[in-house]
Amino acid sequence: MKQTLQLKLSQHLTLTPQLQQSIRLLQLSTTELNQELEQFLADNPLLEREDSAPEPTAVLLRPDGSAAPPEQSAASTDEARPDEGQTERTATDLDWFSDTGRSSGTRDDGEDDDFPQVAAVSPTLREHLLSQLRLLNLSDRDRDLVSLLVEALDEDGYLTQPLEELAELLPAELDVEPEELSIALKHLQHLEPTGVGARTPAECLELQLASLPEDTPARTVALAIVRQHLSLLATRDFVRLKRLLSCNDDELRLAQRLVQTLNPWPGSAYTQAETRYIVPDVVVRKIKNVWVAALNPDAVPKLSINRMYADILQNNRGAGGQMSSQLQEARWLIKNVQQRFETILRVSQAIVDRQRHFFEHGEVAMRPLVLREIADTLGLHESTISRVTTQKFMLTPRGIFELKYFFGSHVSTDTGGACSATAIRALIKQLISAEDTKRPLSDSKIAEILGQQGIVVARRTIAKYRESLHLPPVNLRKTL
Repeated sequence: MKQTLQLKLSQHLTLTPQLQQSIRLLQLSTTELNQELEQFLADNPLLEREDSAPEPTAVLLRPDGSAAPPEQSAASTDEARPDEGQTERTATDLDWFSDTGRSSGTRDDGEDDDFPQVAAVSPTLREHLLSQLRLLNLSDRDRDLVSLLVEALDEDGYLTQPLEELAELLPAELDVEPEELSIALKHLQHLEPTGVGARTPAECLELQLASLPEDTPARTVALAIVRQHLSLLATRDFVRLKRLLSCNDDELRLAQRLVQTLNPWPGSAYTQAETRYIVPDVVVRKIKNVWVAALNPDAVPKLSINRMYADILQNNRGAGGQMSSQLQEARWLIKNVQQRFETILRVSQAIVDRQRHFFEHGEVAMRPLVLREIADTLGLHESTISRVTTQKFMLTPRGIFELKYFFGSHVSTDTGGACSATAIRALIKQLISAEDTKRPLSDSKIAEILGQQGIVVARRTIAKYRESLHLPPVNLRKTL
């Protein structure tokens, strides 16, 4: 076969390093972007960040994942942000049978304090129980056994391991019987918070009811419920409960309310909740009756070229070497960061223009919206819109939302239009919150009510939306 040389023209897409960097920066969240920039600043001396740039305005996230309102989050940010250099205090580990009263050595008051001040940390459940244990008049052996049980508690205050299993884990020469652990468990269950050391939720509630005065209304009925019929109360089977307990509606209602006042997680108050913050990329305000999106100035990094190095390179053309390459990389980065925020702003404003009724009236006015609609409007690819709306947040008078929140599927209406799934969820929530709890609305009834309003929704769709709102089914919403 004869070898020949041929010239051929063809077109193909090549991702340049600059384009690859632009795509990568676009899909990063603001926090991840700052981490990426810190690495660039450390590696490239020609890139610098203005020292006068303020700290990003963060919005406090509650433990359930929702964001605090703008007026509350701004005030709570400075208070809740941990001090720089703050360290987390951990309790001193105890041996199997260590002296619970032993403490680590302390410095003299006259010594200079060379350590940074840290915020006070609330005691853990373990520390709280051990501090009470030191005050009890118990023998060393009993105190050590109670300490052992304290170490075996989970974060909710439950003892999940059987006493027999704990006894087998102890060295044989200690000769600890399960009966001794049972006595130690009784001592533990008399400590605060009431209900700690329980092995089941029913036992936890029973311990709390037993600690109440005997003349507490409905205490006897409530004790019978948690001891034998807690599952019936959970399923709201009131007819069967009244028959088994031989009580009337008023007595059962009082007992139910009493049980609802109890805490099935006694250790939850001592759990160290993680405080999370997010930095909104866009702020939405109403200006002259028009909703306008603007970039959060605190979220936009202020990058520039180091003038000293740039002047050196300009005066010594052709002798830069690696520094010339770093100068070009710095310019690319500044341009890509600027382009990233410009794209975020364009997409955010397009979303605001289409969801202006949401900002006026809330979730019930949310309109259906898909990524392709924004992509076609801005002349961008649908994948670009997906990257922009992921982990990017918008601060509005109604709260803070991820940009993806404003997109959703649609459900047809009788008039030939469409209704957003978010709006339907809001309507379901309104209907359930206003229902008669003695005769709650079933999923079929909710579908019928929405059908009367022109929104055609199947019963299984109602059930799916209700579950996404963490709303219980009809039998668990019924009350006496």
